[in-house]
Amino acid sequence: MFEYFPGNYVWNFAVIGALNSGGQIDEIDRACRPLLEVAKAGSDAGTGEFLRVWTDLTGSLVAKAREAEQAGHLLTAGAIYARATNYLATAERMLSAKDPERPTIYRRVLELAQKAFDLRDHGITRVAIPYQDTTLPAYFSAAPATAEGPAPVVVLLNGLDSTKEHGYVSGFWSELADRGISCLLLDQPGSGEALRLQGLTARREAETWASWVVDWLETREDVDPARMGVVGWSLGGYYAPRVAAFEKRFSLCVAWGGNHNWGAVQRRRLEREGEHPVPHYWDHVKWVWGYDDLDEFIAFADTIHLDGVVERITVPFLVVHGENDRQIPLEYAQRSYDQAVNAPSRDLRIFTREEGGAEHVGLDHFPQVSTYIADWVSDTFAARMPTSS
Repeated sequence: MFEYFPGNYVWNFAVIGALNSGGQIDEIDRACRPLLEVAKAGSDAGTGEFLRVWTDLTGSLVAKAREAEQAGHLLTAGAIYARATNYLATAERMLSAKDPERPTIYRRVLELAQKAFDLRDHGITRVAIPYQDTTLPAYFSAAPATAEGPAPVVVLLNGLDSTKEHGYVSGFWSELADRGISCLLLDQPGSGEALRLQGLTARREAETWASWVVDWLETREDVDPARMGVVGWSLGGYYAPRVAAFEKRFSLCVAWGGNHNWGAVQRRRLEREGEHPVPHYWDHVKWVWGYDDLDEFIAFADTIHLDGVVERITVPFLVVHGENDRQIPLEYAQRSYDQAVNAPSRDLRIFTREEGGAEHVGLDHFPQVSTYIADWVSDTFAARMPTSS
């Protein structure tokens, strides 16, 4: 993995994520160069400075986008707003859960993303999915194929620290759209806007909120209810298999990172084994799951695993993992694959150091991993189409 800040995995992971989500290396280099000394103090120290330089970069891009917009260059402006979304989402992701400015910064991310949709990515709309006595925020990317009738759809689930805006700048939805597949980029409870602005904490029983999502998808005339898939990256590699195991209306499942035993990973991190995804890690996980006491959280986290769950998956199942994933051990991907004995087909794809995509969720070569998954999804949906006699 490209390591801009030697020895600081968390900051490097953020930089490579931004680069592989449409960022420009010159812009990121000029912003980050003043942080090289600061980064040596570790991932938690200096997050205020990290925010400052990435916020300054965002501000400079917004000024350029406004100039392009005023000149009538709407596609150019939309592309710049998309990069600004990427950069500010990167900075917001690194903040402490206790930072009082975090909600304000995140609202700014929402505004920038909407500008990108309005000016360039017209196929994406903001939606609100009924859930209990509230709603779940999401973006719906309608594939061009919906002009000809209902299209298959993939629900993309966040990880521990990602948002639907990270899903947007990743471009995965675009890969799907090019293959005739729509995409719902969801902020499920415990992630993104659902957590930050609505206070909805994570649920171990992911099928509880997923069923509301499927109910909503089935009301859309542009969605083929026989071809709905669920894909989850990072912690979503726990959620997605759990959802597919209990919500039988999904017709395929992808664990983008074989997160079979997330509770065991937390025990490893207590022993300083494996890397953290974000600074201020323990504050972050307690925030996501709604806990104040670390010991109580760890006891609860022991129950977050897929033993006895993956066996219930009865649809095609893909597990993708990086050989050098420093957050989630490779053995957990193998375990999910091995236990999926009732899936009609199952695949395990391990990306190696030699080919790239070997880090967590393949972020070091994200386009390669993303397109592999999009192809698998497309092929699997195609196999469900009735053949003409």
